[in-house]
Amino acid sequence: MRTTTGWRADGSTGTLRRTPLRRRELRPDDLAVRIDYCGVCHSDLHALRQYDGAAGQPLVPGHEFTGVVTETGPAVTRFSPGDPVAVGNIVDSCGECPMCRAGQENFCHAFPTLTYGGTDRMDGSTTLGGFSREYVVRDRFAYPLPPGLDPAAAAPLLCAGVTVWEPLHSLGVGPGSRVAVAGLGGLGHLAVKMAVALGATTSVISRSPAKAADARRLGAHAFVLSTDPEQLAQARDTFDVVIDTVSTPHDLGPYLRLVAMDGTLSSLGHLGPVTVETMDLLLGRKRLSSAGSGGRPATAAMLDFCAANGITADIEVLPSARVNEALDRLGRNDVRYRFVLDLSDLN
Repeated sequence: MRTTTGWRADGSTGTLRRTPLRRRELRPDDLAVRIDYCGVCHSDLHALRQYDGAAGQPLVPGHEFTGVVTETGPAVTRFSPGDPVAVGNIVDSCGECPMCRAGQENFCHAFPTLTYGGTDRMDGSTTLGGFSREYVVRDRFAYPLPPGLDPAAAAPLLCAGVTVWEPLHSLGVGPGSRVAVAGLGGLGHLAVKMAVALGATTSVISRSPAKAADARRLGAHAFVLSTDPEQLAQARDTFDVVIDTVSTPHDLGPYLRLVAMDGTLSSLGHLGPVTVETMDLLLGRKRLSSAGSGGRPATAAMLDFCAANGITADIEVLPSARVNEALDRLGRNDVRYRFVLDLSDLN
């Protein structure tokens, strides 16, 4: 087994502690990646809040990272040591089901192997995430990091970025489209950048008037204050696509009423149960959809699109020794718009 260093959950305290970690020896189609930067996602915070260690499974969060290949297995031909790469929240899938054959490994019928908290398909071990100095990954689930993308600011593209890219791309957003993004956080700010770059007339919907200036800075063409009934009334039946990135439970009705006839509300932020009034769908033949992460072709296309359009996340970089501070601040929404950990202090 290989040995590296990372930040592992202590179930008794809810904090992360620096500790040695074990990685598998390279299989023929594996890469060893020195992790340089790893984003901090709300799902990391959720996983830690749910973790008590009682089941005996280790937890090392982190599933959006960039780094450099340090070693390759004998069957690897796409990468060489020294290549910059990016890895997201899926590191394996069955490769055989209809979803995998369609390039949608994120919807694998046998369930994709997640970057952390997943089950390795070969040996049954629990996967440990990117809050560490090294990761060993199957080469099919690593992506060349395009030249020109800052590796720190690109790390969140591998989760937050592809999560919003998936519906924007699948719903055909482009020139002439009218898009609104609800919530201006880690997901929302990237959705705004991508929608604008795709050529859509883009608006931001927020309950905070202080976000208006940031919406304009990110390229949005308009701002809708969701607490203002007059502004909501003016925007009714306006948008072809509404990307809802609000992470807390909320009523979908006000957002559905902003969707134009035959348009779509894509709910990405809150993954729990929702209640929908049928009339909010019926009046205008409106659609409610969702999406999660992206398959290998979509992830590669998203990275190329971002490189071509100069899109990266707005980040605050912290040394990994301050990971617990980052998680605490994330829980208080004290970040614009994504924390990224610099793992070089784990040398």
